[in-house]
Amino acid sequence: MEDMEKYVLDWQDTVQDRSRFYWIGRSLIMWIGGFLGFLIIDYLSLGLNFTDWYMAFFAAGLVGLLNVLFWPILTKILLPFLVFTVGIGALLLNGFFIWLASNFVDGFTIGGPALILTPLAMAAVTTFLSAILTIDDDATYYRNVIKKVKKGKIKLKGKKGVIFLEIDGLSLNVLNEAIKKGYMPTLQKWLEEGTHKVTGWETDLSSQTGASQAGILHGNNKDIPAFRWVEKEKNNKIMVSTGFSDAPIIEKRISDGNGLLKNKGASRSNLFSGDAADVIFTYSQLKNLRRFYSRAWYYVYSYPSNFTRIVALFCWDVLLDFASQFVHFVMNIKPRIKRGFIYPFVRAGANVFLREITTAVLIGDMLAGEIDVAYVTYLGYDEIAHHSGVRDWDAFYALKKLDRQVHRLENAQKYAPRPYELVVQSDHGQTNGATFLQRYGLTLEDLVRDLMPPETMIYSELSSNEDHFGQMIQNPIEDSKQYMKDKSEMVADETKYIFDKAVKKIDDTPAFKGKVLNYLQRHNINKISEKTPSSGEAQVIVLASGNLGLIYLTEHVERLNFEQIKIFYPDLIPGLVQHEGVGFIMVRSQEFGPMVMGKKGIHYLTDGTIEGEDPLAVFGPRADSHLSRTDSFKYAPDILVNSFHDPVTNEVAAFEELVGSHGGLGGEQTQPFILYPSGWDVGSEKIIGAENLYKVLKNQLDKLR
Repeated sequence: MEDMEKYVLDWQDTVQDRSRFYWIGRSLIMWIGGFLGFLIIDYLSLGLNFTDWYMAFFAAGLVGLLNVLFWPILTKILLPFLVFTVGIGALLLNGFFIWLASNFVDGFTIGGPALILTPLAMAAVTTFLSAILTIDDDATYYRNVIKKVKKGKIKLKGKKGVIFLEIDGLSLNVLNEAIKKGYMPTLQKWLEEGTHKVTGWETDLSSQTGASQAGILHGNNKDIPAFRWVEKEKNNKIMVSTGFSDAPIIEKRISDGNGLLKNKGASRSNLFSGDAADVIFTYSQLKNLRRFYSRAWYYVYSYPSNFTRIVALFCWDVLLDFASQFVHFVMNIKPRIKRGFIYPFVRAGANVFLREITTAVLIGDMLAGEIDVAYVTYLGYDEIAHHSGVRDWDAFYALKKLDRQVHRLENAQKYAPRPYELVVQSDHGQTNGATFLQRYGLTLEDLVRDLMPPETMIYSELSSNEDHFGQMIQNPIEDSKQYMKDKSEMVADETKYIFDKAVKKIDDTPAFKGKVLNYLQRHNINKISEKTPSSGEAQVIVLASGNLGLIYLTEHVERLNFEQIKIFYPDLIPGLVQHEGVGFIMVRSQEFGPMVMGKKGIHYLTDGTIEGEDPLAVFGPRADSHLSRTDSFKYAPDILVNSFHDPVTNEVAAFEELVGSHGGLGGEQTQPFILYPSGWDVGSEKIIGAENLYKVLKNQLDKLR
């Protein structure tokens, strides 16, 4: 305990001196920012008026004084209201203080939209000036914390804590490029000074946040074949990792009560809780509003301009994306996708709002010192890379801002009543490339439809923007569930008869060995059916996770094998395999077990036998083991489809409309990283799979206890 006391006491004088300087500088910047913000709103005639311009200077000073006197008291009293209104209450409170000041300054009136717009303008100018003058936005709060430490209001802790910072979607290669180009100076400093080391690890299949975080936080990602999947026995229910209803179900399945965050842990902006008692913005716990509130929220609202600053940054990021769309169009940057009008706001939600809120809450956690371990996800890079490209300027700019968050946490670590070790890692990477639709003029659904009987009803989920923000399935499937239930009851006897007859025929047929490849290569596809748009009468469900496609033949509750599919849908398998954009498919054979089929060869996963050319040759040395594991999953599709991967250009073709994608095999999407303290032992062998990463991290946490 003496060492821990020395840890804090050695910093007190230095921190107090630094915070005093920054507090004075910050106060002046806020005064000037308030003054200029008043003048802007007055000039625009938006509901604020000064009879003489210089009165704005006195009004800004008065607002600042009111904030100093009353803001800390009111925010403590109104904190639950501020939290549950997601900051709207903070804007109203800011407007109230400005209105109150108008009653004491002659020639100053305010009303209407100016009550909201004025605080935003003040925050925007203040943020701009702070960035130019490099004034620390957190200094005011640090000063208050030091005062509390001296007064003994914050108890010193006897052991180190750990903060895990996940940068969603960042591969090891792109991380190294970002550091080399100067976008991530904080991480660069750590590596150069030797305080941290970095190594890559390999994801499971599928390479997406749902599977990775299930493994990292709970040590179990079994039966999660993709971002979304079908559970046939439950009336063909489509499960989605980010669904408000589905995420709690998934966590209940994967949790054994011994998650990574079980002991005094905090989950921030994750899909799953890791069994943490303290959760904020965690999908699996969003329904439980009582768990949404935490005292760590106080830091978000600790000074008046903080939340309005976040809103101002949000608006700026929206403008940046519109500018990015314009630049991509004018310069004809390809591949590119249409982002539309709504997307910039989605982007700003991930890249700014959640980023800033999460960091602020996490700083509050560290300065309170109550938690032993926290895990947080930063979504901005992943969201931008999906739409702008893995190595686009937009994406690197997002990494620059994320590095700034790491720097803020590093500073907070210095002022915390206990030391925290910072770990930066990713859950998966992304692989770039023009989409399947852009390359071939049709979607995976279109391709499947062309290979099925004309009357076949097909439902698909191939949309983007659902990795974190679509949340729920865009097209309702409740009606389709009821239809399929009714239909299955009406035709049950007939279907059973046909199915049983087909199975008997298969059982009586000699082994196919040595003839499967010939069947695939000889079969000609020349039939194109009429499209029948329907989401409620689905006999086939087609789903996508990046360049990974899942095909479920929903008229059959059990998973169909190769021989059955060949009889029921003779064109489907050879048509998929022969398509230029498909790298391989995986089906399970009654005779041979799981088979991976390519245009020129077959890889039999059971014994590793290869007929012809290995279709997995360009998908990594462990592609076969990843596919074998997925094949064993309860909810594995009837047919798994993976797009091609070009090892020269390092491109794939996403079945979703995403420039950068992940979810399947091919390229950097399976190659994330972990940047960890040099004193940690993560082993000499490459970490394969999220469940094994969980074991490594859990072991390190146990050593710190």
